[in-house]
Amino acid sequence: MSRDEVFEEHRPLLFSIAYRMLGSVMDAEDVVQEAFVRWRGAGEVRSPRAYLSSVVTRLCIDQLRSARARREEYAGPWLPEPLAAEPAADPAVLDETLSMAFLVLLESLSPVERAVFLLREVFDYGYAEIAEIVGKSEANCRQIARRARQSVAARRPRFDVSPGEGERLVRRFVEASMSGDMEGLLQVISEDITLWTDGGGRVRAARNPIHGADRVARFLLGVIPEAPEGLEIRYARVNGQPGIVSYYADGTAQGAAAFDISGGRIRAVRYVINPEKLRGIPPLLRRSSDDPEEEGPS
Repeated sequence: MSRDEVFEEHRPLLFSIAYRMLGSVMDAEDVVQEAFVRWRGAGEVRSPRAYLSSVVTRLCIDQLRSARARREEYAGPWLPEPLAAEPAADPAVLDETLSMAFLVLLESLSPVERAVFLLREVFDYGYAEIAEIVGKSEANCRQIARRARQSVAARRPRFDVSPGEGERLVRRFVEASMSGDMEGLLQVISEDITLWTDGGGRVRAARNPIHGADRVARFLLGVIPEAPEGLEIRYARVNGQPGIVSYYADGTAQGAAAFDISGGRIRAVRYVINPEKLRGIPPLLRRSSDDPEEEGPS
């Protein structure tokens, strides 16, 4: 196996680590590319997995330290860059560590705490490996992991949506919102729902989270008439969750929303409309007249 082939074999793991560390598709891809450059210039490596994981994790830690001040000055709620995929007919159980709720929760950890927690709890690295990667003793890493678990445990997201139920609720949510059906909207959202909109100061968005069913419903029904002309909505899996991606008339992404669902109701909506965070979403491919039409509102 060539050196490049060895790297490609590990690329999915490296991206998974980097994306969870940074919450950014573009930054994660940049980190993986930098790791590739270093890999090509490295001498003999006994364990490619250990070497590459170490390079990616350390690059992410450095980037998080430099980004902390920018996050504090961010305009409005900060949400991760969305990962969007086609909805599956029978979606698999959600990987909660990819969910927006989980990635936002990780923001409460320091860069090193985040690295230790993810490597141990998500990727099942041994403490000896983690100690080598982050440059701390094994005993220290055990303490860091324990503190991080305690910090995360109380707020860790839990999802009990069954396959297909989430998509059905999201469709009812969209249909009620687009038709101005206040009562229909209130039937699918929980009383304690929260809506976050991340515009990053680039586009108009709510500067603070909106709490409560009535306030969320009124906000949505108030802003939808102001939506750009020709806006199209497609159902998707966003960070593994039931979601939507909205597109401008020219096919570029306008926003992506992930829905937290529990107890048969939508409990949270996280909607990213900052255009800088949507560059990783491919443009909408128009179907030819010979193709069957995709179900969904336009």
